[in-house]
Parts: sequence; structure tokens; C-alpha cells
Amino acid sequence: MPDCKHTRNFSIIAHIDHGKSTLADRLLQSTGTVELRQLNAQMLDDMELERARGITIKARAVTMHYSHQGEAYELNLIDTPGHVDFHYEVSRSLACCEGALLLVDAFQGVEAQTVANAYAALEHNLEVIPVLNKIDVTHARPDEVAEELEQSLGFDAVDTLRCSAKTGVGVDLLLEQIVERIPPPEGNPGSPLQAMVFDSHYDEFRGAITYIRMMNGTVRKGQKIRFLRAGTEHEVLELGHFVPGRQATDKLQAGQVGYLICNIKQLGNVHIGDTVTATADATAEPLPGYQEPKRMVYCGLYPSDGENFEQLREALKKLAINDPSFEFEPETSDALGFGFRCGFLGLLHMEIIQQRLEQESDLDLVQTAPNVTYEIDTVAGETLQIHTPQDVPDAGQIEEFRQPIVRVSLLLPTEYIGPAMKLCEDRRGKYIRTEYLSPTRAILIYDIALAEVIYDMHDRLKSATKGFGTMDYELLGYFPANLVRLDILVGGNRVDALSIICDQRDADPRGRAVVKKLRKEIDRHMFEVALQAAIGTRIIARETISALRKNVTAKCYGGDISRKRKLWAKQKEGKKRMKSIGSVDIPQKAFLAVLDTGESEGKK
Repeated sequence: MPDCKHTRNFSIIAHIDHGKSTLADRLLQSTGTVELRQLNAQMLDDMELERARGITIKARAVTMHYSHQGEAYELNLIDTPGHVDFHYEVSRSLACCEGALLLVDAFQGVEAQTVANAYAALEHNLEVIPVLNKIDVTHARPDEVAEELEQSLGFDAVDTLRCSAKTGVGVDLLLEQIVERIPPPEGNPGSPLQAMVFDSHYDEFRGAITYIRMMNGTVRKGQKIRFLRAGTEHEVLELGHFVPGRQATDKLQAGQVGYLICNIKQLGNVHIGDTVTATADATAEPLPGYQEPKRMVYCGLYPSDGENFEQLREALKKLAINDPSFEFEPETSDALGFGFRCGFLGLLHMEIIQQRLEQESDLDLVQTAPNVTYEIDTVAGETLQIHTPQDVPDAGQIEEFRQPIVRVSLLLPTEYIGPAMKLCEDRRGKYIRTEYLSPTRAILIYDIALAEVIYDMHDRLKSATKGFGTMDYELLGYFPANLVRLDILVGGNRVDALSIICDQRDADPRGRAVVKKLRKEIDRHMFEVALQAAIGTRIIARETISALRKNVTAKCYGGDISRKRKLWAKQKEGKKRMKSIGSVDIPQKAFLAVLDTGESEGKK
């Protein structure tokens, strides 16, 4: 087994679609880790959802063996996602590496996530190797992109490697550079055992499978180990490497990456960022874990039939082992029954979690309007964290209402600066500065309320820039704003699942847009249904769904009009009585219709 000097731990970081997963395939093929007949495209993206969407969602680890100048090296690659919502997965992977390959598309050039991920790698003090991919593409412009890299991130254009992950050109040189430029891990196989838990997933037959990066010491099969944060002790039943499937070995030592199976059936016993030590050794210090991810988007998830509440709880627990960046807690809604309030890193993250629950656990879910977290200082001097509009106190109790503001970096061709600036101005963004990467590409920087960014800003940016614009954002903090809770009343009753928090200036048009949309979606009843939008006790918009009426005078031919009036009066009495005891049935489509258009229609 190689010592620390012959181990290299690295990850591949890049913007979406710049070829990370394809390059990982080429590295597996070039090092002979996977035979050609077993190799299929995007080998490490083995989740059904990853293949369907063509994106990497989970970081994956794989061990490769490579021979350089007559010496055998062990290369541990941790493949990472590229989307802004999965930045937490990237930061966890970087903490386990000594180096990173910064992959840039030779045609598209430097993008928003390229910059964000490069800074993240430099913050972790990693050796970053810039690599231009897709040099075989007809319109590739490697020289210009190398200049962009030098301009925006300070990498010397001469040191930038060039390759094509698709054809394999330049991959051998890349492997040599990994060995020569990335430093070996620091760590002593003879020291007390310290291993970092950087991921895990739940296996139905084996329990929790824990992914670890060995920092110090050695762990062997049959040894008793202790998880410091959970305070639990277990026996190691199996350990080994991912190649990319699991391959058992007798021991793992400092600098290596692998997995442990300890027959852990309790779902709460494995924590990402925990430290594994030997039970016999009480002197081992816990390693600094990961910073808690900031959940920015909250929404309610409910079983559609109201029956599968426990099944949904179990599914969420299993998913939380594999993805600790989302959180959930039980809640009830008058309209939807029992469900969970879930916190996510962003809107794509929310979509992915919902789809994974539906696919992996065969659940049918109803989802409420996504909203961000707010802060409120009350008159009584308390500071409240608001995750749902129902938590907002009455206006008289609010001293200050604060919303999260993010600094948004938009990377786009210079001819689209005008439309992009208009997009930000429409969302009441505050202009900070413009930076030029090259004569044709620029970065626009704005401060915008997070609530304005998460819904559809990314889609609108893509439309405004014909698909060339990309964006990245980071949280600046919470700042005071003129916000109100907009309630929707159906038949005089407030429907909590339809309430939203918005800027007071947007409230009128947004309220009108929501009730108009609801009027189309809710079926007519035997009695008249009033749809109202209200701020506190003030009604700001109203639509009416007229009642279904039976023609009670159909059999009256001629004669005195008083006979017809008597029948109409009787019908009116019946409708009145029905209205007092009848309830309005709101279909799921109505909830979704409000989510889709409530925001955008209010701005048109």
C-alpha cells in the first residue's frame, strides 16, 4: 500500500456543463480503473435523477491507481456538482483534498460558478490547476479563454493545460501534472486515528455507509471506532475504496479516502463533518467540521392523500443522511393537513429533493409556495426568525421587518448588459459595479433581495441574454425593508397555504394577480364564492366565483310574475343556508397556479 507521499487527493470543479463528469470518465479509463467494456458515459452520475437531468447532484469519490516514472500512485478523485445550489457539496469535497482541477469550457469561457468555485478552492488553500476542456469543438477559442482566466482569476495563461475529455487528448499530461503539482496529504499513519466523515448514504441491507477521508492514523477491519459528535461506538464490519463500486480492503491509513460499514441502523447516528476515532484512544481531538449550510428557501411538503405522513417522515430521514444541507420539521395546515416544513439551499435543490422523494420512496407530494427566511424585531424586544408567512405577527407588534439581501454576480456578453440591468432594476436591485473580463465579456454586480432572486431570476436572465448569461450569489445579511403579509381569503376564510410575504409596493398588483388566477382554477360551487386578497384587515382585491344556478322557473309558462318571484326567493334562501354550511374545495392545481404566476404577473 502506498504511503502518504504516493497519495494525491483532488477534485474537479467547474461551471455546469463544462465537462466534469466526462473528464472523470476519461481519467477512470486512462488509469485502467474501469475496463472499456464496463465504461458508460457519466459513470459517476449513477443517480436516476442525475442521468435524467444531465447534471451532477451528489459529490462522488473514486480511487485510481497510476504509475508515473516507475512509481505507483494512488489518486483519489472527488467529483463535484456545478450548480450554485449545490455549492455546499463542493465545499465539503474541497475540505478533503489538497488540490483541484479548475475546468473551463474552451468555447463558453469563464462563467459565474467558475469564479465562485475557484475562490472556494483558494480559500481552502488548495493547489489549483487551470484546465481548458473541449478544445476539439469547432468554435473553441482556447487562447482568448486562457486570457480571461488570467484576467479574472490571475492564473498564468502559460500554465493552463488543454485537453478534450471527449476524445482523450491531453489527459495523459493532465495525470502527470496532478502527480507533480498537487502536494501529498499531510498525516501520519502511526498517529491516533482521526477520520473526517464527508458524506454517507443509507443502504437497505447494510445500514448507513459512511464516506471518510483519513487525516491521521490507521483503521482496520474488526476495530472498535467511535463517532465523536454522535457519541456512539461501533465495530468496523467492512472498509474499502470506491473503484467506483465498493472494493473491500483490510485497512485504510492517513491520506486515503474510502468507506466504512458498521451496521448502523439508527438514522440519526451519522453526521456529516463528524470525526471518527478509535474507542481505545481517548486523546484524539475532534477535527473542525463543516460550517452549517445556510438554508435560504422554505416550503411545505405534504402527502397528497393525507395518509402517508409516517412514510414521508422515514423518507426525509433517509434523505437527510445523504444530504445534510436540507432540514425539515413537522407542521400542520388547515388546507392540507399534516406535513413538513422543509428548508433548502435554493430552488433547484428544492425541486431535486421533491423529485428524489417521489422517485426513491414512491410518494405523491403536494408542495406549497416557496419563501425565504425573514427576521422581525418585535415591540417587546424579541427577534423572530420567520420561515413561513403564518408566523408573521400583527402589524402593530412589528418594530422592524428585515429581509435577506444577496450580492448577485451576472457574467454575460457585453451586448446584453442593457437587458440584464433592466432585469435587476425591475427587481429593485442596487447597482454596485461592472467589471470587464475581456472586450466581449463582463461581470455585473448588484445587491438584490433574495426573494426576488430565487423564483425566476435565473430563467429570466437566460431569456434576456439568449442563454449566454450565468449568475452566482452570496448572502450579505438581513436589512430592513417595507414588507407586509398578503393573505388570501376564500369564502371569508384565510387559507394559510396561500399567504405570501412581499414588498408593500408590490402587494396590490400581486394580490390582484393571485385572485384572478384562483378564479380560473377553483370550480364553481352551488353557492357564490368570494376570493379576496388582504393586508391585515384591509381588503385590496376581490374576485367572485358565481354560483351554479338551476333554472327553477323553467316549468312556469306565462301567468302571474309573483309565482316566479316566490320560486326565486325560495332558491335564494336555500343558497344562503348552503353558503353558511358549505365548504370550498380548493384543488392542488390552484396552489400550483399561484406559485407559478403570482410573482411574475404582479410585475408585468
